[in-house]
Amino acid sequence: MPAELSETETSRFVETASGKIHFNEAGSGHPIVFLHGSGPGATGWSNFSPNLPVLAEEYRVIAPDMPGWGKSDPVTYEERDHVSAAVHLLDALGIEKATFVGNSMGGATSLKVAARHPDRVSHVVTMGAGAPGPRIFSPGGGPSEGLKILHEGYRNPSPEIMRKLVDIMTFDPAFATEELARQRYENAIGHPDHLANFAAGLGRPRRGEASVEELATIGAPVLIVHGRDDRVVHYEAGLRLVSIIENSRLVLLNRCGHWAQLEHAAEFNRLVRDFVANN
Repeated sequence: MPAELSETETSRFVETASGKIHFNEAGSGHPIVFLHGSGPGATGWSNFSPNLPVLAEEYRVIAPDMPGWGKSDPVTYEERDHVSAAVHLLDALGIEKATFVGNSMGGATSLKVAARHPDRVSHVVTMGAGAPGPRIFSPGGGPSEGLKILHEGYRNPSPEIMRKLVDIMTFDPAFATEELARQRYENAIGHPDHLANFAAGLGRPRRGEASVEELATIGAPVLIVHGRDDRVVHYEAGLRLVSIIENSRLVLLNRCGHWAQLEHAAEFNRLVRDFVANN
């Protein structure tokens, strides 16, 4: 059985060239950096609490709140640069090279770090990450059903909206718990500057996603995990990524929404452990 870890005992802060970053850390060995998604109230701990204790048995696990989220410094739309922030975090922690595991926005950041800073990345694992290019199966004229609720959560971070958010992020209603909705609500309203800064950027060009040309240069091994029932980012994005990135493989999980690391935690942990150890 993995050791029990709490958010409090793993909580750390570090000053970086991108400002003060909060992160949760445990374990030792090869470092794995976990990057959360973009939803209101998202933090490293809230996105990866089922995964950190298990993988900390073999690796040094680090789950930051990216600038503009959680307990890290606020940033405006213009200031937000998570690729630089990720590299600055490695620098501040004295890490030369790490595995990056990213959900949604965090997956996009992980891929862009691998493309622009290949010497700092050993492996990449994405869950529910988007991909550039035309949409074939999902609506192409605007945000998805899930992204509409996510955006509404920034404009109106009410308990009701947070319940809708955790519901649409998951396939199995058993994972859309009141506790998780309450945690996301409390995280969100505890940092109104983060909400206001992100809301001010809605409708403006998306930032932080690698181009097709950048993705094609990635040499690190990449594991792409996607839920077949993802209502936030359609699984066709996973198909596009695996067609562009040469050293990649795709795991498509049935009965799975946007949070594969939560709904299929045990399988996800096994996949990451095996992928890092054997590639």
